[in-house]
Amino acid sequence: MTPKLDCPGSIVPHKGKMLLLSRIISYDLEEQILCAEYDITENCIFYNPEIEGVPAWVGFEFIAQAISALSGIRGLMSGEEPKIGYILSVSSMQIDCHFFQAGNTVQINVKEIGCMDQVFNFEGAIFLEGKKVLDGKLTVIETASNRAP
Repeated sequence: MTPKLDCPGSIVPHKGKMLLLSRIISYDLEEQILCAEYDITENCIFYNPEIEGVPAWVGFEFIAQAISALSGIRGLMSGEEPKIGYILSVSSMQIDCHFFQAGNTVQINVKEIGCMDQVFNFEGAIFLEGKKVLDGKLTVIETASNRAP
């Protein structure tokens, strides 16, 4: 595992309020795993003042951005800029909370479980205060371009 990386914006194509990673805690390119954190604040694009937090279903986007960070780190190691990826499917999603409250920090873990060409399959999980509150599988495709359409 590698040390913490405090600047996820340099390895994912998301910027501003759409950047949903606060820091990369660790990653292992050999094992194709990454652990990140996101600090829930009122500044989050998905923040809902009625619940004073972010709906838990947004967790799939946290997982997707952690996947993007792993891809960005792989690219960084080979001198490439972060590439754009798209979610093709979300499956087996289990959610054990309704929302992430402002002030919470969620931990996001992802592991690549297979790939064919530019299509990748991942398992992802989100932990809140050490307890797993969301997990599921995402299939994503990575484009050859580093620019969004």
